[in-house]
Amino acid sequence: MSHSLTSRTPKPKYDVVLIGGGIMSATLATLLHEFDPNLEIAIFERLGRFAKESTAAWNNAGTGHSAFCELNYTPEKPDGTIDISKAESIAEQFEMSKQFWAYLLTKGYIYEPKDFINSCPHMSLVFGEKDSEYLRRRHEKMSESVLFKGMEYSMDHEKLREWIPLVMSKRNQSEVMAATKMDMGTDVNFGTLTRKMGRHLLEDSNVEVFLYHEVKDVDPRKDGKWEMKVKDRIHSHKQEVVADFVFIGAGGYALPLLDSSDIKESEGYGGFPVSGQWLVSHNQELVEKHHAKVYTQATVDAPPMSVPHLDLRIIDGKKALLFGPFAGFSTKFLKEGSYLDLPESVNTKNLRSLFGAWWHNIPLTKYLIQQVAMTKSQRMQHLREFIKDAKEEDWELKVAGQRVQVIKKDEKEGGKLEFGTEVVVNKNGTIASLLGASPGASTAVYAMLNVLEKCFPEKIQGEWKDKLLEMVPSYGQKLAQNPELTEKVRNYTKEKLELEY
Repeated sequence: MSHSLTSRTPKPKYDVVLIGGGIMSATLATLLHEFDPNLEIAIFERLGRFAKESTAAWNNAGTGHSAFCELNYTPEKPDGTIDISKAESIAEQFEMSKQFWAYLLTKGYIYEPKDFINSCPHMSLVFGEKDSEYLRRRHEKMSESVLFKGMEYSMDHEKLREWIPLVMSKRNQSEVMAATKMDMGTDVNFGTLTRKMGRHLLEDSNVEVFLYHEVKDVDPRKDGKWEMKVKDRIHSHKQEVVADFVFIGAGGYALPLLDSSDIKESEGYGGFPVSGQWLVSHNQELVEKHHAKVYTQATVDAPPMSVPHLDLRIIDGKKALLFGPFAGFSTKFLKEGSYLDLPESVNTKNLRSLFGAWWHNIPLTKYLIQQVAMTKSQRMQHLREFIKDAKEEDWELKVAGQRVQVIKKDEKEGGKLEFGTEVVVNKNGTIASLLGASPGASTAVYAMLNVLEKCFPEKIQGEWKDKLLEMVPSYGQKLAQNPELTEKVRNYTKEKLELEY
């Protein structure tokens, strides 16, 4: 992206302003531009390129979240049945993303799908009789759904050796373990995808992109529009920009910006920053023995985002293995943020939520402290539960992105930690913000359509409807209840995205 991007001055007024240059803003800008090419849209990104924070390849796990392997999406009910409703809805959301990306490829807006998406089987792996029985019942239940057709289950060591030779190496034959495998899984480089979309917006649309521009405040005006203070970080120049509609997709910085807007809907929200770390191996001998993303269960007291997994990653055409995540803690809300982010986010409106969430999550606090204090050799011990003879010299520690877990007002507990992705919209539908973390990037298309449904309901149901169905053919339909449509959509995206399963 050229320097001309940093020398232009934003106009004083836009129809739409998007704050942040991650996957969410890039998706929303592309959708809006397709719906109405005459909309005047500006994107402000505080860093020098798109997708440098949470969307960057090494700052997230790169799992195309389809609920094939994530056990926390299929809880066991008190009566012993497995609830797969959340898994189905997450699988459907990822199918929407794939359809949208297939559309972008068909239109020639982006090229080379292998740069950002590759087939990679998704597996769940559990140890011991009890968990193996849970996994068997989960497999049985999920196999009834068209979305999980083709999922295999095995406890047989020979079979498991075929699937995960690296994990099965040096295993005791008597160890009880079970796994499920879904070949349709993917590894996604959301950073590359976002930059491809950014390049399209920059070169082939009238969307204006401003890098090194930071939005400091979002203030309501009497006429219902929004006024923002925008700082050009290169020339230290400040100016005001007005917009009819604002989307805050600024990752960890969404919270303070949302707070500055004074909308009633943002009251009581707090943020709890959690960083992650991975053990990464580039040793190709190891990499060749592990072609899957293998998720297991979170340990007792650990938050759902800390489920250990051993993954194949494909970044810029190079394969690597990634194990983690290990939680970290920093008071920054972004990787390139400030240590004052957390203390400055505390105010009278969210103090009760923050304290309540902390008080009810003392085990989580303890867990984070233990994780942060871990040495590399302690982390290697965890890895050896997966790879018996893992050697320290084959693995390096890499810091992942910052996540800000949302803390929500809760009448009973004061506040509670939310682990999902939350869309906050004011009642007039003129400002929207995305808060939270997983499943995040995978569900970008669903999340942004959710924003548009809340903010532009007549248009989505009216003049934009045909275009929307061209971009996301399954929109408005439940794939779980429609085997024919599911098959049709999956064949179409498989071909366009050049997936191999």
